[in-house]
Amino acid sequence: MKVAVVRDISEQVRGVTYAKSEASAVPRSGYSPMLRANNIGEHGLLLDDLIFVLNTKISRKQRIVPNDVVVAASSGSISVVGKTAQVRTGFDGGFGAFCKVLRPGPDVDPYYFGHYFKTASYRRVVSQLASGVNINNLKKEHLNNIQIPLPPLAEQRRIAEILDAADALRAKRRESLAQLDTLLQSTFLDMFGDPVTNSMGWDTSALGKVGEVITGNTPSRKRPEYYGKDIEWIKSDNINHPSFVLTEAEEGLSVAGKAVARTSPKGSILVTCIAGSPTCIGNAAIADREVAFNQQINAFVPGERIALWFAFGVFWVGKRLVQRASTNSMKGMVSKSAFSGISIPIPPTSLQNRFATIAESVERQKATQSAHLTELDTLFASLQSRAFRGDL
Repeated sequence: MKVAVVRDISEQVRGVTYAKSEASAVPRSGYSPMLRANNIGEHGLLLDDLIFVLNTKISRKQRIVPNDVVVAASSGSISVVGKTAQVRTGFDGGFGAFCKVLRPGPDVDPYYFGHYFKTASYRRVVSQLASGVNINNLKKEHLNNIQIPLPPLAEQRRIAEILDAADALRAKRRESLAQLDTLLQSTFLDMFGDPVTNSMGWDTSALGKVGEVITGNTPSRKRPEYYGKDIEWIKSDNINHPSFVLTEAEEGLSVAGKAVARTSPKGSILVTCIAGSPTCIGNAAIADREVAFNQQINAFVPGERIALWFAFGVFWVGKRLVQRASTNSMKGMVSKSAFSGISIPIPPTSLQNRFATIAESVERQKATQSAHLTELDTLFASLQSRAFRGDL
């Protein structure tokens, strides 16, 4: 199969540079939305945390057009560098300086082109590049020199159609999971009202008075003996919706590391309280096993007056309770004392337990749906691999 390099079949466009004074957190006349690395999701663009920049700062070439592939080219997190999302529908705006756009040309099917940047082979290339000196930065030549298998256009379109169809099945399964979330949120609101406003007038109490609050920490990186496989070491990435429970940590601690770390028992809730993006503040997940966790997280261990699933519902539905306790609006930080002082409603235990029964049933359904989605993801990855080696 013929192979082409990215520079021969697409145009690379640099992102917009702007000053803070030229940006707004809310839409304004004469401003356009700006995509940043945090807007590049695993399955497409995430448009719930945009900023808006003066139109005069965005050149005509820097305005997004359909089929552009947006690449996170620079980030403080190595796991973010290289992430991509293709803009399939109209987005009237630009993209920031930490991103690049690859704009497919006439010699490649745009959807085929976009699919390549979601493959395992592309991620391997990015990982190899990231292992060099420029660990958190993809340069222009890095992207330009990436090689892509390039069958005839008709074959490219056929492959893109197959991958689009398979991806649509995954999207439907994700939609089913989202509908279960909506059902549970609605159930919580019907039973307890809005926890932020305490719309049903329940008695209230500070978190620190109805349970234990534990702040995580990070064992010294200068002591490699602290790291191992004796206990998972949770980071905010593991508090990852749509799962209600913690995802599996990639890194662990040794017995020695556990001794100096902070741990949270099974049946506690871990909440992100420090994050670069304010929208991540308040993310919560249930710990279904004992874990250690870092300093960005506070753990809440419910006492006798609080059912675990009800407490999770308070954090999940009432995320703003945590966000408005932030002591640093720029960076996003909720201290242990501010977190402990958050006031939450305390409805009757019998009602909390009734909700817990419903939530556990929904969680079982989500587990089944998630297993099906995992099967579809595996199938999709297989199709991708076959497609770009010429076997599909």
